[in-house]
Amino acid sequence: MSKTSSTNWQKSSYSQQTDNCVELRRQRSFPAIQLRESDDPGTVLVGTTASLGALLAALKRGVLL
Repeated sequence: MSKTSSTNWQKSSYSQQTDNCVELRRQRSFPAIQLRESDDPGTVLVGTTASLGALLAALKRGVLL
């Protein structure tokens, strides 16, 4: 977990104009993706594109609810 600035975060298209959303950005220091909840921007999950893909696949299958 890390504190980060608000630059370069991409909001989920499902969030529309609400403040309660998931945001992503590419981490430049090494090939990784950062993921955070907008109402707790200081908590950031960091993983590879492969681990993010596995997380999304598990969510779509209903494995993680």
